Amino acid sequence: MSLHVLSPRQARERQQGGAILVDVRDAHERALGTAQGARGIDRATLEADPAAYLPDREAEILLICQSGRRSQFAAEALIAKGYRHIASVDGGTQAWSLAGLPMDMPQLDDDFSERYSRHLRLPEIGLAGQKRLEAATVLVIGAGGLGSPVAYYLAAAGVGTLRIADDDVVDRSNLQRQILHTDARIGVAKVESARDTLSALNPRTRIEAIAERVTSANVEALLQGVDVVVDGADNFPVRYLLNDACVKLAKPLVYGAVHRFEGQASVFDAGRHRGVAPCYRCLFPEPPPPEAAPNCAEAGVLGVVPGIVGLLQATEVLKLLLGIGQPLTGRLLHIDALGLQFRETRLAPDPDCPVCPAGRDFPGYIDYARFCAGG
Repeated sequence: MSLHVLSPRQARERQQGGAILVDVRDAHERALGTAQGARGIDRATLEADPAAYLPDREAEILLICQSGRRSQFAAEALIAKGYRHIASVDGGTQAWSLAGLPMDMPQLDDDFSERYSRHLRLPEIGLAGQKRLEAATVLVIGAGGLGSPVAYYLAAAGVGTLRIADDDVVDRSNLQRQILHTDARIGVAKVESARDTLSALNPRTRIEAIAERVTSANVEALLQGVDVVVDGADNFPVRYLLNDACVKLAKPLVYGAVHRFEGQASVFDAGRHRGVAPCYRCLFPEPPPPEAAPNCAEAGVLGVVPGIVGLLQATEVLKLLLGIGQPLTGRLLHIDALGLQFRETRLAPDPDCPVCPAGRDFPGYIDYARFCAGG
């Protein structure tokens, strides 16, 4: 039995006459629009058990995909299984739309569809994933070297709300690496500068600019309603404070650090996975002495290194929000920019950690500045 190929208009006429039109594309493709009245059954599912969806082998069935190729393969598979009246739509949904035939379209505004079109084409994201990003809130601590690329790419990706906390102002020395800011904004609060830049990039993203230093008095308010926390701080007291708060409130913490020509990135998710995932204190039970860990102002940093680490952090945030891939949980990634080498260290939860073992009560916040100063 030969395969029949119909033009979109012929297929529409047959459909109106009672033929069954089946869209064999994947769900994320169908979410962006289908030929009017088409049933959605992806090709693999249909070919595996066609009788479950099309029990009448004598019915007239029209198959449509994106451009016409997959529907032909699916039609041939159904013919081989005894279906007698099968046809493929030539040119697929693209040709159907170009012919001006009616489409069932999702209720999306043009800006959303165009802005995120490359995400919408990815089966791992699609419409459902993009909506998930739009509904998410991410806390970014620091609008500096790490916070800049993190916030830039999360806003571009369509994260709905970015809460950015930083009490500093833009300085000329920042501009070598802190790409959220410009020369014209020297002296302006970094969070205000960040809001202006990110709103210009993506007006759909809501920017909550918090011009405050993170302390044990306000950290839980900052984490309220947040899905993921990004550590873009450049000091140990804030890192330990964020870790403890994220363990207590069960928030995933995306960690990043830079020093001269090197960087680190990881995900600490012990709050949601007690006894399985480590926290920052499992890696660094106590901070190094101040002279062993100078900040960027003291030691210097190659400007692109925070960009590399920040992009890795942004990647981890998106993976966590979308539930895709394998996060850096339990792994510490080391970056050597001079050798352009990456190496990974496996991390295990510490059963003697003071904050994250399963069943351990939260010990309370401490004087982190004094703790990190060795006092």
